[in-house]
Amino acid sequence: MPSPPRPSSCRKLIPRRTQNLSFVLEGIHKVKFEDRPVPQLKDPHDVLINVRYTGICGSDVHYWEHGAIGQFVVKEPMVLGHESAGVISQVGSAVTSLKVGDRVAMEPGIACRRCEPCKSGKYNLCENMAFAATPPYDGTLAKYYVLPEDFCYKLPETLSLEEGALMEPLSVAVHIVRQAQVSPGQSVVVFGAGPVGLLCAAVATAFGASKVIAVDIQQPRLDFAKQYATTSTFLPGKASAQENAERLKKENDLGTGADVAIDASGAEPSVHTGIHVLRNGGTYVQGGMGRSEIQFPIMAACSKELTLKGSFRYGSGDYKLAVGLVSEGRVNVKQLITGTVKFEEAERAFLEVKAGKGIKTLITGINE
Repeated sequence: MPSPPRPSSCRKLIPRRTQNLSFVLEGIHKVKFEDRPVPQLKDPHDVLINVRYTGICGSDVHYWEHGAIGQFVVKEPMVLGHESAGVISQVGSAVTSLKVGDRVAMEPGIACRRCEPCKSGKYNLCENMAFAATPPYDGTLAKYYVLPEDFCYKLPETLSLEEGALMEPLSVAVHIVRQAQVSPGQSVVVFGAGPVGLLCAAVATAFGASKVIAVDIQQPRLDFAKQYATTSTFLPGKASAQENAERLKKENDLGTGADVAIDASGAEPSVHTGIHVLRNGGTYVQGGMGRSEIQFPIMAACSKELTLKGSFRYGSGDYKLAVGLVSEGRVNVKQLITGTVKFEEAERAFLEVKAGKGIKTLITGINE
């Protein structure tokens, strides 16, 4: 059995004086700090952001652990990170909605605005998306990062920059729940009690779901979910998906089945159980990414005439709604922050997330 990765000596390589210190992935378990030039504003609608907090996502850890996610392969050194918030440091000549000093949540995917998905209003499906920390594009774990002004969301005074960094995973959850069209009074089962699954439960509750049930194979996660944003939890047994689904329905008084099932785990048993736990005419949304191909209970999906949807990142209005949900007190993201590390100890955050410690770890940025 291979030994777990150990922190590298990258901390010793930090220059004393820096312009745009960045945390760079060179290869599997091989990272370094690199001082790069401060990015220039190339478009009059762009802004320069001093990044203050960045959350660690499973995709960041996957690139660090494996050097690739599906077709996206790290071939050149790449700055990691995409869950960030910061302070506006410079604005382009055409920027009207932001000024220097504004605190913003950063939407890290820049769409081309020209392809058919973009023009039809689904820019998250852009054919030429430039997404932070997805090869070949650099991420946000740097002192400075450039974005168009309309991909920055001004934070109300009541929201901290730490909370701002969690607008990215919350926007993922908002998109998933909007895909499911959750409405007041519905029953929702969420598979996976990691950060996105927990946030899906919180958003479903905010949307008025009367029952929100979290499913996970780790009891500590379920314990947290129960006190965070669910009406109940479910620990699957060593049984078939149909048997677990029947027990889940019985224990939670779901009658013939749940209205909505959301998978935020990507695990094949969860997918199967999610299909079987739904009532006839129910809605299933796949938000978690697991293996590229799995077996699927297609007969059950057809005979129940289920609505099946995928969900990818976030689209129009999702970030704005995420900020609103938190500022209005309808979703709490502070409770998910279980650790913060200094920028020069960034690799330690990856090790802790890989080890399953806590829920959401943040890396502090470098103030101007």
